[in-house]
Amino acid sequence: MSSTVDTLTLWRPVGPKDLELIEQSGMRAFPPRLPDQPIFYPVLTEDYAIKIARDWNVPANGSGFLTRFQVKPSFIEGYDVQEAGGRSHLEYWIPAEDLDGFPQSSA
Repeated sequence: MSSTVDTLTLWRPVGPKDLELIEQSGMRAFPPRLPDQPIFYPVLTEDYAIKIARDWNVPANGSGFLTRFQVKPSFIEGYDVQEAGGRSHLEYWIPAEDLDGFPQSSA
């Protein structure tokens, strides 16, 4: 018997400005990337997302938040998992221009 995964859970640490934009979308979409942000990088584990929020977002913005969302494997399989500085630091690198095609889901 084979099993199929309907969705994959990913996390995205954000600062307060991005969280406000996510809230303005009804918690359904991530804000567009800025010109100096060519990649949208959702991460594969909550632990890694917490580390990013704590170590990057809090010092840079005064606070950090986690978003958790689900995508269909058929969407994300077009992107490779990247190791970002350690075996437990796994994330997808999605080009900013592909974010418009990112499935809308609960952020």
